[in-house]
Amino acid sequence: MAVSGANMALDGGDPRDRTLSVTAALAGTKHHDASVTFEEYQYWANISRADERFEDPNHDYKLFGKVLKKSRHPPATVELSEANPAAGVDRMAGKSGSGEEFGEKVIERDAQRQGSRAFTVTDEEYTTASRAVRTATWGAVFYLITTDILGPFATPWSMAAMGYGPGVVLYTIFGFFAGYGGFCLWKTFLGLDSDRYPLNSYGDMAFRVYGNWARHLVNFLQSVQLLLNVAIIIVVNGQSLEEIITGSGRASVCYVILIFVWALAGMLLGQIRTLQNLGWLANFSIWLNVFTIFAVMGVVANTGVLPKVAEAQNVVFNVQPGQPISTSAGERPDLPFTVAVEGLANAVFAYGGATVFTEFMAEMKRPFDFWKGMVFAQLFIYFFYMLFGLFVYSFQGQYTINPAYQGVAPYAWQTVVNSIQLVTSLIAALLYGNIGIKVLYSHILIDFFGFPRLASKGGKMAWIVVVPVYWGLSFIIGAAIPQVTQLQAFVGALAILQFSYTFPPMLITGFLTLRDAMLPGDGFNPATGQTVRQDAGFSRLRRGFSKRLLFNAFNVFVFLGSLATSILGIYASILGMIKAYSSGSSSSFTCTNLVAG
Repeated sequence: MAVSGANMALDGGDPRDRTLSVTAALAGTKHHDASVTFEEYQYWANISRADERFEDPNHDYKLFGKVLKKSRHPPATVELSEANPAAGVDRMAGKSGSGEEFGEKVIERDAQRQGSRAFTVTDEEYTTASRAVRTATWGAVFYLITTDILGPFATPWSMAAMGYGPGVVLYTIFGFFAGYGGFCLWKTFLGLDSDRYPLNSYGDMAFRVYGNWARHLVNFLQSVQLLLNVAIIIVVNGQSLEEIITGSGRASVCYVILIFVWALAGMLLGQIRTLQNLGWLANFSIWLNVFTIFAVMGVVANTGVLPKVAEAQNVVFNVQPGQPISTSAGERPDLPFTVAVEGLANAVFAYGGATVFTEFMAEMKRPFDFWKGMVFAQLFIYFFYMLFGLFVYSFQGQYTINPAYQGVAPYAWQTVVNSIQLVTSLIAALLYGNIGIKVLYSHILIDFFGFPRLASKGGKMAWIVVVPVYWGLSFIIGAAIPQVTQLQAFVGALAILQFSYTFPPMLITGFLTLRDAMLPGDGFNPATGQTVRQDAGFSRLRRGFSKRLLFNAFNVFVFLGSLATSILGIYASILGMIKAYSSGSSSSFTCTNLVAG
């Protein structure tokens, strides 16, 4: 991710540079001011989008070959010129003076809201400071999304749980709706993000559409998901390290210690507050994953399986010693329905990148281009999920384990792929941990416990303490629930499904309802700082919802279906955990070797 301007200034930038001072002011701006209305957010968003087009008129603003036309809902109080987006602001300033003076009046009003008048920031300086920290391109977003999502190593297990037919159909459906969810987030982001009011997180978006309660819900679930993601990676890396050690003939090391090794690594490396120039690291991680995919496919096609590992891990498949390899076109009749649901929940986990899509868009030079990175990333990911999942399941059948690379038979190749995945998993864990700690710190510790801001000296000191606590908590969760498949299914159903499938359609429905409810004459008046609404209440919301009735109704249908799937997935994953513990194949804080073959 790009480095924030505030951190640049604090980590050695010239404090006399006014751009850095303005950027620091932006970093300290209260982004959840209830007095800022939806109409004001949209007003400044429209200006920012027009500015982006004006600054680069030769850029191709097309969506699948269709030129996006001017918004049918321009700000009611400003008319933007194609030649100069600031002209509308100048006209609105009228007798009050220049556009810069007009911008200063609005900033002065904002300063009064914050209770600070240390200096007046012009409209142009707001824009310059905001865009100074937005440098990511859609190519970088492609790498970041692919790094965040590409992890097909649970796909063979999901295919074994659901069968060929249901597996392919459900992975395809979830892949499509993951892309649709990203589209909903992208459209909502473009309509609410601006240089004056940057939209920095998923919680910010929820706040601007539904209010504070939605922001707190989103931030809580996002914190839980990222924390559990780190816990899963710790467990998987512990298992990989265990295979490397025991496979060489050396004595087994206590398993819980191997998990703690990775938690300790996170405590140390997690002290890096800014993930600078992450693009090249993400690129490196992607191709390591691609190499692992083809290496595992080549090995499983020419060698056997690890029966003892499958018997220990796949209690849900009722794997018995000496069984021939078998596959199924549909759901296996000898398995309970909850097993197929666990497979479905792991499919949801596979498409879990939408949680941080907003953060990626917030760092883009042109947020419009986000769709390019997202579409290419989703197609790339879907291709490898299908290729890898179907191929490995065909050769290993019910002996497939999660993650699949831990089920290859020759020790040499097992060590190669395990070693590579230790690196890629650590990169992903640092990404999740860094974002997760920032979400937890900014939206929970600051909001509810009054912690100092991260950009301050006190915030830096607090970061040093919070990082080991965060990774320590991840270790406790991972050691207590070492069943990777069931834990992934639980995270997928509890949190990832909400961010990728449940929340996005409701966010765009809320956004469009509020926007379409505006009558002629409604909107934000920048000259007075007031928002004009000719009516309010249920009738206004009904008018806005009815304007795109079929589209909004479809989104409500997707929301309800996703919610029902979530409840079913949580139920199935909990039952899976109970069965694993009751069978003796899993126990908390154990020294027992879980993957010895």
